[in-house]
Amino acid sequence: MRLRTAQGKLKIEHSIIDGVRKLLERLLAENPEIRSVIPGVIRPVRDARGKIRVNVTVPTANGWKAIAFSAGARQELFISTTLDREQLEQAIERAIAES
Repeated sequence: MRLRTAQGKLKIEHSIIDGVRKLLERLLAENPEIRSVIPGVIRPVRDARGKIRVNVTVPTANGWKAIAFSAGARQELFISTTLDREQLEQAIERAIAES
């Protein structure tokens, strides 16, 4: 399946859970070190209520895997970046604070 792009860096293969797309667009606009974000599969979960949360979980070959929680669902995010874990978490917190 061919990936469609939005603004060149946000790869959209699946739909994106409520509120997370705007967060990702802000994150990409403010952090040129992030090469791309590829949202993954969406799964329903009970503990995803309230404001958006993003947890950076494990390193990948070219960046980090993160999990976004919002609107009763969780979604994997594959983030291609040169940032280390702490820098990425801070960038995500700034993008969430601006919403």
